[in-house]
Amino acid sequence: MDSPLRHGTYCYPFKKETWMHTILLSFQSIGVVYGRLSTAPLYVFGSIPQNDFISDESAYEYFSFIFWTLTVLSLVKYTFIVLKADNDGEGGTFALYSLLCKHAKVGLLPNDKTSDDVTNSETGSPSRTKAESRARRAIAKHKSSHYLMLFLALFGSCMIICDAVLTPAISVLSAASGLRRSLTDIKYSSSRETEDSILKDLRKYVPVPTACAILVCLFTLQQYGSHRIGSIFAPVVILWLLFITGVGIYNIFHYDPHIVFAISPKYMYKFFQSTSWRSWRSFGSITLCVAGSEAMFADIGHFSMKSIKMTFICLIYPVLILSYAGQAAFISHALSIKDSSFAIDDYNHFYRSVPDHIHYVFTILSLLASAIGSQATITACFSIVNQCLALGCFPRVKVIHTSDKIHGQVYIPDLNWMIMILSLGITIGFHDIVRIGNASGMAIVSGMLVTTCLMSLVIALYWEKSLLLSTCFLVFFGSIEAVYLSSNLLNFHKGAWYLAVLLALSLTTMVAWHYGTLKKYQFDIENKVSMEWLTDPSSGLRVSRVPGIGFVYTDIVTGIPAFFSHFITNVPAFHQVLIFVSFKSLPEPFVSPTKRYLIGRVGNRDNKIYRCIVRYGYHDHIRDSDDFEEQIIRSIGEFISLEEHDAESLMSTEGKMIIVGKQLPEGDALIPLHYTGATSSPCASTQTNINTTEDTKLKRKRKKVRFMLPANSPKMRSSVREELNELVDARESGTAYFLGQSHIAVRNGSNFIKRFLIMVYVFFDKNCREPHVALNIPHAALVEVGMVYII
Repeated sequence: MDSPLRHGTYCYPFKKETWMHTILLSFQSIGVVYGRLSTAPLYVFGSIPQNDFISDESAYEYFSFIFWTLTVLSLVKYTFIVLKADNDGEGGTFALYSLLCKHAKVGLLPNDKTSDDVTNSETGSPSRTKAESRARRAIAKHKSSHYLMLFLALFGSCMIICDAVLTPAISVLSAASGLRRSLTDIKYSSSRETEDSILKDLRKYVPVPTACAILVCLFTLQQYGSHRIGSIFAPVVILWLLFITGVGIYNIFHYDPHIVFAISPKYMYKFFQSTSWRSWRSFGSITLCVAGSEAMFADIGHFSMKSIKMTFICLIYPVLILSYAGQAAFISHALSIKDSSFAIDDYNHFYRSVPDHIHYVFTILSLLASAIGSQATITACFSIVNQCLALGCFPRVKVIHTSDKIHGQVYIPDLNWMIMILSLGITIGFHDIVRIGNASGMAIVSGMLVTTCLMSLVIALYWEKSLLLSTCFLVFFGSIEAVYLSSNLLNFHKGAWYLAVLLALSLTTMVAWHYGTLKKYQFDIENKVSMEWLTDPSSGLRVSRVPGIGFVYTDIVTGIPAFFSHFITNVPAFHQVLIFVSFKSLPEPFVSPTKRYLIGRVGNRDNKIYRCIVRYGYHDHIRDSDDFEEQIIRSIGEFISLEEHDAESLMSTEGKMIIVGKQLPEGDALIPLHYTGATSSPCASTQTNINTTEDTKLKRKRKKVRFMLPANSPKMRSSVREELNELVDARESGTAYFLGQSHIAVRNGSNFIKRFLIMVYVFFDKNCREPHVALNIPHAALVEVGMVYII
């Protein structure tokens, strides 16, 4: 297996995937991606009320729908079409939206034209090489379509989050119900009264507490990452797949071999002929058979497209067909004898279709497999939220990368415990598979419908296929999903309303955070001041320069942010070297280190003021890196060496900017030397009357980097050598970090919706984690400048 190529603290796998690597990922994906699809037989037929099984032909009709739903949606749509629309190895609704942002210019997320121009000017950029189609130009002109696409992306992401709450509850509760049935089959007492009391207590106290205990264990395991969980869970899922395959084949031959003819579409036609409002409601339960299909796409980043596709086609799909066919054969047999003395209770539950002599094997395996079955949606939820974080659509939470080989394998502790609490609440509050199934079915089909809409746009705008083909895709798959959605809406009062509550909470959070982030950025743009205000001696500021380096973190990439001009007005001094640092997210998973840093000079050479734009993808976490400061200083040293000769530069309003990160022919401009020392700052201890963070008494020992010029420095031009020496001297004098601390106030006369969204944003801004850039900054070197944002 090819080892990953490392850059700093992150790794970038080789594009070519070996067969050994694919087989390993396929094995792991069985325990993570396909647990949900594999355990769906536990509750698909069981979530259909028994009264809706009118005759033995009802089993044929429902199985026909299951077969064609699995074939059309899971196999054709997702495996053969949607999986091909990955965004550099990442999947999910936000990956589709990111493709549209890059190639159709529909992005509404905070960004800047300067950063966009650099991205589009790079060699090989698809945005540059693809010609502008009429459809792309039309959509680019209509701003309302941009808002619609962002809403679809947020809505689809919320559905995956809601599904991650509902799936563990229904999976584990269905298995716990099987345990309860196994225990009730045991003879406990010869006394009828005592026996009835024991059975009553078993029905009341076994399923829910057992399900809750399994849920706690499941969410506790998430911290170990997808690769470890997959390796542990995969053998259990494989045993489960072998078990349900054997049971399915046995039931087909033992009860009704003719069930194989139910794949004929004529049985679906018969269902529609005799359907009623009551049976139409139960029809929505069929959507549970494709539960986990959306997670296949969202979990690409945890594994690979080839491994996920190969596993589904060769293993999962045929096993599920055999399992559902066997269960339908048993139900058909049970319905044919339901009026006789051999009638079978609860015949639509998977537990009853298992031969009696292996009931206890089924109980153990189903408990283990049901816990594993929730893993697909949980990992998909982590992936989606991780993408939303980088694109400014979710409050700040801690993201932990659990693998040094595959970027997409992440764990979000805050989200994990929140999902666990909500899932426990549903299990305890509903304790009914049918009601939870109604909510889960609506979440599944709603998420699929969003993917269909975005995918049709990708076909037209990114793949640049004909509008006819895009429309056919939307109409064909969208109509099927719309039919299922209509049946689920009829069950709104029977559990599906809880999905609406979860959707309202998650969507409000994401929309409010995006709205507040966007408004803050717009305020910074509107209230920035020009660099001449700071550097022109005639401005009357009389600014003093103090030794050291000042890092000013800002969201804007031109001009001076409002909070720093506020600081200079009150304290007219700044460092001998000043670096304005901006972070810009790009709608792609990863940005190569050779294209990450964009460095420019502000003003003339004597000012010693630089601009650094750090570009990152939605799966990059460069701001968590301990050597981030070192990387910026080295990048500025490289810029100083390249400034006069680099042809691949961008002209901004402030001057020339250069993409740095490539190996210089003459070697590094600065040589880093590591030692351990205390961090201090000559400016951070200054007492000011504005909102600053001072902690000069607390000086933590931390790894500090010193720099020296390379051995060939005498061959450098004198001006370059002199400027590099000044940069090194400034680094030796100390470092200060300037951050803006925003206080948002709503403008008088604003409408209720605006006030509400800002109120929600302020709540999360105050109560969630600090900005990533502030996490590793020593308190003695941090200066926070308070600013009131009137929005």
